[in-house]
Amino acid sequence: MVRAAVLPAVNAPLRITEIELPEPGPGQVRIRLAAAGVCHSDLSLSNGTLRQPVPAVLGHEGAGTVTAVGPDVTTVAPGDRVILNWAPSCGSCRFCELAEPWLCANAGRAGNDPYATLAADGSALYAALGTAVFAEETVVPVQAALPLPDGVPLADAALLGCAVLTGWGAVHHSARVRAGESVAVFGVGGVGLATVQAARIAGAGTIVAVDVSPEKEELARAAGATDFVVAGETGSFEKECAKRIRALTGGFGTDVAVECVGRADTIRTAWSATRRGGRTTVVGIGGKEQQVAFSALELFYFGRTLSGCVYGNSDPARDLPVIAGQVRSGALDLSALVTDRIGLDGIPGAFEAMLAGKGGRALVVF
Repeated sequence: MVRAAVLPAVNAPLRITEIELPEPGPGQVRIRLAAAGVCHSDLSLSNGTLRQPVPAVLGHEGAGTVTAVGPDVTTVAPGDRVILNWAPSCGSCRFCELAEPWLCANAGRAGNDPYATLAADGSALYAALGTAVFAEETVVPVQAALPLPDGVPLADAALLGCAVLTGWGAVHHSARVRAGESVAVFGVGGVGLATVQAARIAGAGTIVAVDVSPEKEELARAAGATDFVVAGETGSFEKECAKRIRALTGGFGTDVAVECVGRADTIRTAWSATRRGGRTTVVGIGGKEQQVAFSALELFYFGRTLSGCVYGNSDPARDLPVIAGQVRSGALDLSALVTDRIGLDGIPGAFEAMLAGKGGRALVVF
C-alpha cells in the first residue's frame, strides 16, 4: 500500500489515503516518486475545467526511481531515474506522423482506464493525466517514463515534466524568441518563471514579467526579468497594462508576449501589449467560458500572430537533453522555480495559494 492524494469527485476536497497498486503489466513500469510539482492543471482537473474520470489520484509533474518493470519493457530498468511524461506520444497517429508529438491523439488514453484501487474498499481509481504522481509510487506506461539525463538533481527534475518543458518550448518552439527581442510574460507561477528563464537563455533583451501579485517581483527578477508590471483588477486592466509595457519598449510593445494564465482578459492584454507584427503565444489553460474577442480590422492592421501552445510544442526526447545541459551549465536554475517544499498534506494549501496568485511552484517531496 502507498499513500496518495485522491480526488473523490469533481470539486471535492482531496483525501490523503492509502491505495493498492498492481504489479506492472506488459509495457508498464512502477516508479517510486522522489518529488512532484503542484501545477495549475491539477487545480483545473480538480474543479472540472479539464475532464478526468474520478475518483482519481492527481499529479502529473514528477520524477522518481523505477522499482519494477513489466514484460517486454527494455528502455528502462529497476534503479533507473526517470521523469514522468504526462503526454506520451503514440508515434503512429496523424499528428505524430507530422512530427507534432505534443498534439498526439492518443496521449491521454492511460487516464481513461482504472489503474489502482482504494485500500479501504477496493473501488477503482484512475490516474490523472495517466501519471498520478501525487502518491508515493505509481504505475505508468513505459512511454511515460523518460530517462533522466545525468547531472540533474532527482527531486528538482520533477519540474522538467511540465513547467520547464512548457516554458522552454513556449520560448524556443512556439514564439521562437530571437536574441535581442523583447518578451512579456503574463503570470509568473511555475510555468511563467520557467518561461522567463528560457527567454533570458534565448538572449532576449527586455523581459517584462506581469503578475497580479507584487510579491512575485523578486522571483521574476531573479529568473531574468528586467522589468515587472503589477496587473490590476479594474476594468482598465488591458489598456493600462499594455500602455505600461509599451512605455518600456519605446512605445511599440514587445516582440513576443507569452500568456501563462488562461484567462480571457490576460490573453487579450497580452495581444494588446505585443507590437505590430509581433507574436502572442497562449500557454495558459482556460475554461470554455473564457471567450476572447478581436475585431476584423485590428487583426488586419496589427498583423500579429496569435498561437496556442500545447506542452510547449515540445518533443521531450529532443528537448530534455538540451534542457539538462542548461541545468548542468548553471544557466537554468530549477531550484529557483520552487517556492515551497511540502508533503502530500500540503497540496490543498498549494491549491489555495495558486487561486490567490501566490508563489511559484510548490514541490511535494517524498
